[in-house]
Amino acid sequence: MNDKFTEREKGFEKKFARDEELQFKIQARANKYIAEYVSEKLNKSDEEKKQYIQEIIKADMKEAGTEDVFRKIKQDFKTASLSIDDSEIREQMEKALLRAKEDFK
Repeated sequence: MNDKFTEREKGFEKKFARDEELQFKIQARANKYIAEYVSEKLNKSDEEKKQYIQEIIKADMKEAGTEDVFRKIKQDFKTASLSIDDSEIREQMEKALLRAKEDFK
């Protein structure tokens, strides 16, 4: 009985680890997609776009959730003197997340 419980517990731990890894991959891919969108709006070159993707990924590591990414994007648009509504940024972030989830189905 104890062995079955231990096996079941290990199974749950493995599933949890796989789920966490999948969520990390999905969020990283979503960050890539939103960075591509922002890069296009900011007229970045291909090389600048690659660098910007890395900047977005780093920004996402500052805190849990996506507000850190949102703030970075908002600030980058402001610095470039582009007026993009918060709702449009959030909508694009949601689209990027949905697209990333589709990639991992």
